[in-house]
Amino acid sequence: MPPKRKGPLQLVQKEVGEITNQVDSLVKDVQNQVGSTEETFRRCQELQTSAEKTLKTLKKLTKADELAPVGNYDRRKQEEERRLQTILERLNTLSLKLSPPGPSAATGDVSKEDSVNDDDSDDKEVSSDEEDDDVDNDGSSDDEEERRTAKPPLHPDPHICTVLSDFKAQQEGDLSVQRGEILRIIRKTADGWWLAQDTKGNRGVVPKNYLKTGSGVDDEEDDEEDVDSDDEIEEEESEEEEEQEGEEVTDDGWYKKSGAPHSNWSTVRKALTEIDATDVLSAMGAIPSGFRPSTLNKLLVEEGVTYTASHYIQPELSQSQLSFRDLFLDPDSGRVRARQVRICVCFTLWSCRMIPTPGVGVQVLSRHIRLCAFDGAQVLSNIHTVRASYNSKSPKTWTFSPRMTGILPSLLDGDCFLRCNSASPNLGILFELGVTFIRNSTGERGDLSCGWAFLKLTDDTGNPLPNRTYELPVNGGTPYEKDVAVEASITRASPTGVFQQMLHTRRQPKLIVKLKSTNSRSRTQLSLLPDTLLHCVSCIHLLVLHRQLLADTLLMERPTMQNADLICSPILSTFPVLLDQPDLLDALRSAWLDAETNMSRAQKRDLTYLKQEFVKVYLSSVYFLLHSPSLPCHRWADPPSEEQRARVIYSILDSLKHSQHTTGQAGGPEVFVDPMHPHLAFDITELTFDLLTVAR
Repeated sequence: MPPKRKGPLQLVQKEVGEITNQVDSLVKDVQNQVGSTEETFRRCQELQTSAEKTLKTLKKLTKADELAPVGNYDRRKQEEERRLQTILERLNTLSLKLSPPGPSAATGDVSKEDSVNDDDSDDKEVSSDEEDDDVDNDGSSDDEEERRTAKPPLHPDPHICTVLSDFKAQQEGDLSVQRGEILRIIRKTADGWWLAQDTKGNRGVVPKNYLKTGSGVDDEEDDEEDVDSDDEIEEEESEEEEEQEGEEVTDDGWYKKSGAPHSNWSTVRKALTEIDATDVLSAMGAIPSGFRPSTLNKLLVEEGVTYTASHYIQPELSQSQLSFRDLFLDPDSGRVRARQVRICVCFTLWSCRMIPTPGVGVQVLSRHIRLCAFDGAQVLSNIHTVRASYNSKSPKTWTFSPRMTGILPSLLDGDCFLRCNSASPNLGILFELGVTFIRNSTGERGDLSCGWAFLKLTDDTGNPLPNRTYELPVNGGTPYEKDVAVEASITRASPTGVFQQMLHTRRQPKLIVKLKSTNSRSRTQLSLLPDTLLHCVSCIHLLVLHRQLLADTLLMERPTMQNADLICSPILSTFPVLLDQPDLLDALRSAWLDAETNMSRAQKRDLTYLKQEFVKVYLSSVYFLLHSPSLPCHRWADPPSEEQRARVIYSILDSLKHSQHTTGQAGGPEVFVDPMHPHLAFDITELTFDLLTVAR
């Protein structure tokens, strides 16, 4: 029986599989340094040509070309296109690593397309000239001559852009441009930062909203230029010839001053070779279309301590920097003076509904919400993270604040508060739903935003929102993108029928948040905290005690307000670290709860006694843990590390409790010299509080 003939799409699928195997083999040879660099670079170029040819063939295929009906034809065709795009990205990255340094090596996809277009245009010009010669030989009229000399219609090149506004480079890799400047786009990325090159050969990334496709000439001006005289054209050509004297043409089509150094190549190579895992997964179709790299996680990673809670609990200096703006003492009671701010709310995260899940090939390490104060343009507070609970039986539903025995871990605590003194009329809370994942095939980690929601805390008249439950729609994209659906299949248009509207509403992603009132004791404690802070409600009493110790040290115990010497205070120097390591903060809450259960009512009302006990509990628990050699470093969303830290924390706490019962006192120095409790080598930073370094 003769073998069954394969259709065009099956043949292309077979070719894609063969190319994938060849690319994998090439990558292994490069990693193992098999063969010369020239040979591997030649193989890489051949595979690029083969992949581009296969992609061109695939795009021309239609369902009518198949020998027999094919189910889900369009979806299968799109999957093969994504596979080829991923292969081309891998090959382009590999080509950049193998190519010799120099501006000609960064041509990439755009330059190849330009060269092909130029070749096609040259062929067309030659063929048109030959036809004109034939017509003239046959005695053709002047009409053909006019048509031949007429200026061809202008079509904007999608890889040439005009700068709409000045942009100044903010960090390494950015390209400073001025309004009206012409740029060649080398690479377009999903995050909106396009790699471009100016006329001087400098390369870097520029925001796409600063650019306009084309050379910036309006259609009306194009019509006027069509009737330019031959003398003007000749003058322009002579001027261009004069400008090109002493210049050389680069491989990507720009004129560059001969002898001018190309200083941005290392930045370009770095920008092109560091392809984010989320870009690859998007190309593979492994994540929904509305997912983006996490905006708030990027701020946490790239801005250092700027958006952490450990930064916002530090005192804020006044404009003169000779006193404090938000830290004062009540002279009568000796307590921290209460301060009222424009926004002070408590709220609870309830659940998220209809949140899409990442596709195959990805293992989710954490589902969480990052939240902060936001006015539509900038983040106005620290970025706080609450981890969601997940049930595989309902994968599109996230829940918070589950009922647990003992103390609820602060990382899972959905009861939060926000204090913010911003006068912005659009102030609200930004919720970014995110996942931390690891790619199974490569082991790469990444953070994705599954969507975002915004709750404005005032109405149109400026009055605060009433305390009730709010269902917030979850938008796709980033907080700076509008009208992006979380999934391509989800549309915002409302159907006409009542039943259809109910079904449509249930399918929309939602975040359920409840604004709630607080009792007088909680309101009093909140008024003692910094003017701007977002954290969980269960930690307020610890933050208040730290705030009181901070005021005592800085406002009462310093010789003068202008004195900025180093202060010996182990609590002030290390307490902020706990806010960035929730498991240690939970350890302190647990130790302090045990201490409070043994206090009388009178002792709980005595501030002096509370401060003394807090110092003892702190030194005999988390202060020792911070410098324990058996405690692994804190790493976000790393299950083995989190489990090991939990075992170490509670085993050491139990051991310390046992030694306290034996000696009859807590916080004694003998625990630090006990051979049963090893300790890291002493560092002076354990005791040193540097006001000038930490103050905001």
